[in-house]
Amino acid sequence: MQNKGLIKVFAILFGLVCLYQLSFTFITAEVEREAEDFARQKVSENVEDYSAIRDAEEQKYLDSIANNEIIAGITYNDAKGKELNKGLDLKGGINVILQISVKDILAGLANNTNDPAFNKALAEADEASKDSQDDYIDLFFQAFNNIPDAKLASPDVFANKTLSNEVNFEMSNTEVEGIIRRKVDESITSAFEVLRKRIDKFGVTQPNIQRLGNSGRILVELPGAKDINRVKGLLQSTAQLEFWHVYKNTELGNFLGQANNVLKNIVNKDSKKAETQSDSTATDDAQSDIDELLAESEDTTDVSTGNNPLFDLVQGPGFQGGPVLAYFSAQDTAKVNDYLAMSQVRSLLPSSQRYAKFVWGIPKDESDAVGLYALKGNRNMEPPLSGDVITDAQQTYDQMGRIAVSMQMNGRGAKIWEDMTGQASNQQSNIAIVLDNTVYSAPGVSTGAISGGRSEITGDFGITEGQDLANVLRAGKLPASADIIQSEIVGPSLGQEAIDSGIWSFAIALVFVLIWMVFYYGKAGLFADVALALNILLIFGILAGLGAVLTLPGIAGIVLTIGMSVDANVLIFERIKEELAKGKMQKDAIKDGFSNALSSILDANITTGLTGFILLILGTGPIKGFATTLLIGIATSLFTAIFITRLFIDGYGTKGKSLEFATGATKNLFTNVKIDWLKKRKMAYVISAVLLVISIGSLAVQGLNQGVDFVGGRTYTVRFDQDINPTDVEEDLVEVFGSAEAKTFGPNNQLKITTKYKVNEESTAVDNEIQRKLYDALQSYLPSDLSYDDFNAGGAGKDLGIMQSMKVGPTIADDIKNDSFWAILGSLVVIFLYILLRFRKWQFSIGAVAAVAHDVIIVLGIFSLLYKVMPFNMEINQAFIAAILTVIGYSLNDTVVVFDRVREFVNEHTSWPLGKTVNVALDSTISRTLNTSLTTLIVLLAIFIFGGESIRGFMFALIIGVIVGTYSSLFIATPVMYDSVSDRSKIESKKKEVEEDKEVTA
Repeated sequence: MQNKGLIKVFAILFGLVCLYQLSFTFITAEVEREAEDFARQKVSENVEDYSAIRDAEEQKYLDSIANNEIIAGITYNDAKGKELNKGLDLKGGINVILQISVKDILAGLANNTNDPAFNKALAEADEASKDSQDDYIDLFFQAFNNIPDAKLASPDVFANKTLSNEVNFEMSNTEVEGIIRRKVDESITSAFEVLRKRIDKFGVTQPNIQRLGNSGRILVELPGAKDINRVKGLLQSTAQLEFWHVYKNTELGNFLGQANNVLKNIVNKDSKKAETQSDSTATDDAQSDIDELLAESEDTTDVSTGNNPLFDLVQGPGFQGGPVLAYFSAQDTAKVNDYLAMSQVRSLLPSSQRYAKFVWGIPKDESDAVGLYALKGNRNMEPPLSGDVITDAQQTYDQMGRIAVSMQMNGRGAKIWEDMTGQASNQQSNIAIVLDNTVYSAPGVSTGAISGGRSEITGDFGITEGQDLANVLRAGKLPASADIIQSEIVGPSLGQEAIDSGIWSFAIALVFVLIWMVFYYGKAGLFADVALALNILLIFGILAGLGAVLTLPGIAGIVLTIGMSVDANVLIFERIKEELAKGKMQKDAIKDGFSNALSSILDANITTGLTGFILLILGTGPIKGFATTLLIGIATSLFTAIFITRLFIDGYGTKGKSLEFATGATKNLFTNVKIDWLKKRKMAYVISAVLLVISIGSLAVQGLNQGVDFVGGRTYTVRFDQDINPTDVEEDLVEVFGSAEAKTFGPNNQLKITTKYKVNEESTAVDNEIQRKLYDALQSYLPSDLSYDDFNAGGAGKDLGIMQSMKVGPTIADDIKNDSFWAILGSLVVIFLYILLRFRKWQFSIGAVAAVAHDVIIVLGIFSLLYKVMPFNMEINQAFIAAILTVIGYSLNDTVVVFDRVREFVNEHTSWPLGKTVNVALDSTISRTLNTSLTTLIVLLAIFIFGGESIRGFMFALIIGVIVGTYSSLFIATPVMYDSVSDRSKIESKKKEVEEDKEVTA
């Protein structure tokens, strides 16, 4: 090996750089451990809200020493910014995919038109998007173009005042489409920037936000975020700030009393039920019906009867002459909205107030009572002043010492604000400050017009809420609503458990591999162990240096790399042993062994790497973490095996010492293997055919246990304080949700609960509704002192309640399933082309793809057969797809090594018949195949047993894949390759074989 000195220097420097990168992680861990100890000593465990108070004290400690020098000028803040990033499953936090509503953007560009063609196209696009992979804007244009004579350049659509500089009446639909696509993309980019600014101010370390293609989807990862509801509010708040004049309750007279009387008669008369519709469906004679109802209900209001639909919901009146009409319970607001939207009720308003807009305030004090306001609307329902005039916002305090948010407007806003406040002052009235259709405050103006453009929002909110509000106003409003279509929330305690289980599996697997290599290869195995230790250091160092995220599947990828990295050393050592057996000197045997093994090593790792790249491109979150560590592991294992191991072996040999590549127990293992593998192929075909038929039959009849990744829905990991019978829980949940599934997940006191209840609705309100229903349904299984808030927060330090949750909308579930299919198909195509290019014969490609397809179908079949009986989760989800792609890579690894030896023997022994070449190739690689398979299998078993429940199904798929992959490389890939060779070639091969037998007999 040339340039040994340069390689030594590079290896040492590389190792030192990796240690330096990892030092920040050690510094951060030590400081945070000290912070935990400080908080634990300061806060008594008996105090209420112990977990929240302890976290606050821990953060105070970290803030106080954040900029203090720890070592060599490094502060905690410096180290925190450079530490090894941990994913959600190791640190806790939230991972969401937001869908920016392209529908809202289109409607805004069309000035919320009532054009029938436009709205019909939107409705059709809504329906088509549920099952289509196309972007929403493509579906909209397809639907619009199918409507006869519909023009995008119509003044009622996009040829309006807003777009007058870009769209004119003469343009064709195709020309307008290009402009609108650009405008939509600009709006999504704007939304991305708004979210990024909000997240930057949130205070979470190492956040990740990225656009996902051109679909309007934005991925947000916030590791370590604990206040999940606050995060959701921050992400989904459109920050639509508006300023409205508001009616005093005295201006509306006895409107609520009249409304109650009308509603009382409507609710109590079955004959009138059909008339309880909104304005859009009111009949032509609605007014005559209203007059009749008013006549019947005149002076009949009697609150004492308990039969007043509206008054029975009132929790208190607004003060006389104030802006609040009345206070209602928050849970009744939807019902009140329905009442106020009825045509019979709306018609009670005089013509001067017919555009009144009813909105709600924020909860009053500590109760859930919210005030009802009536804003002075207009024909277009546009506010006199909107939030786009805000140039700055800060969390402050008002004159009463309450938390407030002060805002500064630009010149245009200041002028309008002065006019509005002047008008309100003259009329002794109020101005409502409305954010996202909620009144935060409605101050009266009595001191004259307010100049300068400064205003203030007050309300019953805390410091963090005030800071968040100022943050979103300063960052700007989202150009459209943002719905969470996929989310994963992991509690911090579950993350720590994942770290603990990951470390255990890592340590056990590493110890086994180190011992095995020494047992099998003696001193050479010890050198391989040193190279393996350096390999692990390099993997973690590179991860830290690149700012990559370490996840639980990522740890699995590293542990799997440990098992697979010995493969390169095994290939090298086996080839050296072959050269020594030929009688070569040790120095020459080592040189030729490394040289001969290089081709197989590169081919095997490149094919595995190709599947890793596909996984990296199409995967998200933890799966991307798995692919990242796998790819880094492949690169570092190649470097350490080819160069570092070689340095040790060459250095040992130059000292004149003899190096055995075996021990007394393993010296003669697999040395005289002579098996007619091809003769056994027919029996193998029969066995495989039976397994394939059973697998395909089970897939057709029983199907697979598809996770929410693929079908949509919500899943919750819930922990109890006692062992739970999942059947009993499932029966209770079915009564509430209609359809639900509960399975033991890990220990017997932990369940994984899945439901498709309201799967098509993705709003935060529906999320909260489902979690409330879940809490109520599980009441009999939970401690009586576990509140709803603590249940959602994972027991608030008690490790009870929802430990992890996940939501996937049906549209994105369909996309995930589609991406998974193309990932598997794409990997097969890439593999076929690579092997065709590398081996120059299509028969090799056919053999490899046949073996891989065989392995994938059998793994799927086993999951289909066993998912109902196995005591662990066997869902088909994104992690399973990662496992399948890894199985593909591993199966190819084995197959390519055999093919490489077949190609070598074909070139070396041109007179050999093909059958003999194949058999000898398999004989010569059997030691490597079994050795690598055994070490990898033991490593996977260690992860399966000790690695945590969340990846147990993932590991089971890999274990089955390794077993089946080893079998297929011996009995499927090579035999199929052999059988695909033309009959003439086989006849000639057979003749050669017969002639050789005659020569031997003679």
